[in-house]
Amino acid sequence: MEVFPIFVVAPLLVASYRRFPLTNLLYACAFIHGVILLVGGAYTYARVPFGFQMAEVLGLHRNPYDKIGHFAQGFIPAIAAREILLRGNYLKPGKMLAFLVTCVVLAISASYELIEWGSALALGQGADEFLGTQGDPWDTQSDMLFALIGAVLALVTLTGIHDRQIRQLPSSRSV
Repeated sequence: MEVFPIFVVAPLLVASYRRFPLTNLLYACAFIHGVILLVGGAYTYARVPFGFQMAEVLGLHRNPYDKIGHFAQGFIPAIAAREILLRGNYLKPGKMLAFLVTCVVLAISASYELIEWGSALALGQGADEFLGTQGDPWDTQSDMLFALIGAVLALVTLTGIHDRQIRQLPSSRSV
C-alpha cells in the first residue's frame, strides 16, 4: 500500500506522454518521489537505514524517513498541481495560484492521513508498523506540516525554472 501511488501515477505519465507531455522538472520530481516511496515500502518507513543514520546525526529519537516521504508528498504534488493549473489556463501565475496549489497539496496530505487512519482501523495490531508513528501522538499533524513545508519550498525555489520549462513546451500558451 505504501507504493500504491507509483502504480497509479507511472502508467498515467506513460499514457499521457504523447498527448500532454509534462516538464522535465515534473518528470524528475515524479521519479525522485517514486524512489522515496519504493525505499519506504521496501523497509517500511520507520526502518529505512538512511533514516537511522539521519536520526543519529541529528540526535533524533525516531527514524525521520517518514518525514522525507511527507515532505515529498508536498513538494512534488505542488509542482504537478501548478503545472496542471497553468497549462489548463485555469489560473495565471501569482498569489492565487500559489494559494490554490498549497490547498491542493494539503487536501492530498489530509486524504492520505485519512486513508492511513482507515487502514489502521482495518489492520488493528499491525497499524503501528504500517503507519510508522513510532509512538508520536502528533505524527498525523507533523506529516501534514512536512507536506506543507514541501509545497511552500517547491513554490519558492522552483517557480522560475518551472515557468521557463512550461514556456518551452510545444502546447504552452500560458506563463
